[in-house]
Amino acid sequence: MAVAPSLPTVPPAMERPHFIGIGGAGMSGIAKILAQRGARVAGSDAKESATAAALRELGVTVHIGHAAAHLASDATSVVVSSAIREDNPELAEAAGRGIPVVHRSDALASLMDGRRPLAVAGTHGKTTTTSMLAVSLRALGLDPSYAIGGDLDEPGSNAHHGTGEIFVAEADESDRSFHKYAPEVAIILNVELDHHANYASMDEIYESFETFVGRVHEGGTLVISADHEGARELTRRVRASGGGPRVLTYGAAEDADVRVLDVTPHGLTSEVTVRLAGGGELAFAVSVPGSHYAHNAVAALTAGAAMDVPAEELAKALGTYTGVKRRLQLKGEANGVQVIDSYAHHPTEMTADLEAIRGGAGEGRVLVLFQPHLFSRTQELGTEMGQALALADASAVLDIYPAREDPIPGVTSELIIDAAREAGADVRYVTDRAAASEAVAGMARPGDLVLTMGAGDVTELGPEILARLTR
Repeated sequence: MAVAPSLPTVPPAMERPHFIGIGGAGMSGIAKILAQRGARVAGSDAKESATAAALRELGVTVHIGHAAAHLASDATSVVVSSAIREDNPELAEAAGRGIPVVHRSDALASLMDGRRPLAVAGTHGKTTTTSMLAVSLRALGLDPSYAIGGDLDEPGSNAHHGTGEIFVAEADESDRSFHKYAPEVAIILNVELDHHANYASMDEIYESFETFVGRVHEGGTLVISADHEGARELTRRVRASGGGPRVLTYGAAEDADVRVLDVTPHGLTSEVTVRLAGGGELAFAVSVPGSHYAHNAVAALTAGAAMDVPAEELAKALGTYTGVKRRLQLKGEANGVQVIDSYAHHPTEMTADLEAIRGGAGEGRVLVLFQPHLFSRTQELGTEMGQALALADASAVLDIYPAREDPIPGVTSELIIDAAREAGADVRYVTDRAAASEAVAGMARPGDLVLTMGAGDVTELGPEILARLTR
C-alpha cells in the first residue's frame, strides 16, 4: 500500500482555525489532525476535560468557556458543528470581523483531499466499525489517517494524521453532513429513522442516504448490509436508479455477497466464519461480544478488501481490536460485579447491546442504569426504548439528558418506564443521580453485569457504582 503523495497538508483556511466546542468527539478529532499537520489550532469548550488536556499536549490553545475575546486576531476560520447556536459570542465575533465560518464536515472533507477516503455511515455502529478499520489497518502497518466519533483507548485517540494513503472517517447522517464527503469506498451498516429534529420520515432518510451514495467516486464501492431491511430497501433504490458504485452486500442473508456463515460466542468474544465474495471461507476472532459487533467486523473486512487490502491479513488484524470507549467498555469489577458502559441510546442499539451482554453473562443477571437522550428521540421512540429494557433483569431510568434540546411538554422518562412495565420489565424511576448509583449497586450481587447505558453523562456513574459496591 502506497504512502500518500506529497500534498499541501493544511488548506489555507485551516492554517489558524478556531474551533467552537473543540472538546466534542468530532471537533477534537479534526483539531488533532490539523495540529499534527502543522496548523496553529485554537478553540473553546464549555468545560475542562481530558480531551482538552490531550489537545493542549499537541500545542492546541484551548479556552474554557465561550467569549468573543477567545477568537485570536489572526484566526483564518471558525469551525463549528450543528450543535453551536447562533448566539454564541465567538460565532458573533467571527461574523462581525468577516472571518469565514466552516462547518465541521467541510473541514473534515478538506483533510481527505488527495487520499483514499473510506467513509462509514449508518444509523448505528459507525464508531465501532470505523475504529475496527483504524486499528486493523494500523496493525498491518498501513498507517491510515482516521477520524472517529469516540476514543479508542485514551483521550485524544479518536483521530490520527497518518502517512498512508487511506483516510477512514465516520460519516454522520444526523445533520446530512455526510453529503460533503466523496469516498472511494462507503459502508452503510443500517438505515433507520432517527434524528427526528432533522428528518420527518423514512423517505427523507432514504433520500439523504441516496445522496451520500451518489457521492462515491466513479469506480468506487458501496458496502451495505444484506440483513437490515432499511439497508435492503436502499440497495433496491440505488440499483434501480442505474449507474452508481459497485455494490457489495454482507450479512447472514442467503443472497449476501459476503455471507456470514456463523458467529460463535465465547464469553465476551466471538469467532466469525464468512464466505468471501470471490469464494472461499475465512474464520477470524472478534474481541468484543455480540452478533452485531461481529457483523460490523465483516463490514470492515469487506470494505478493506475493496480497497485492495488482502482479506486474510485484514481478518487477522481485526482480532487486535478490543473496543472503543463507551461501546460495551468494561469500567471495572468489584465484589464479583462487572460494570460496563454502553453508548446505546436508540432502541435498536439498546437491544443489540443487551443481547450481546446477555450472551456473556452466563448465570449472572443483567442490570441497567439507563439515561434517555434527547426529548425528541424519547417522544418518538420512548415505547421502543421501554420494550428494549425488558431484556434486562432489572433497570433504573434517569431523567432525560437534554443535550442541545429544550424540553417538550409531556415528554419525560415516564414514557419509557410505562412501556417497560407493560412489556413485563422490572424497572424503577430514579431522578437523583446519587440515589441511582446506590440503587443499582444495592441490586447487584456477585456474577451480575451492570450496564450504564445512554449517550449523555450516565457514563460518569460507572465509577460511582463501583465505589459503592466496595463499601
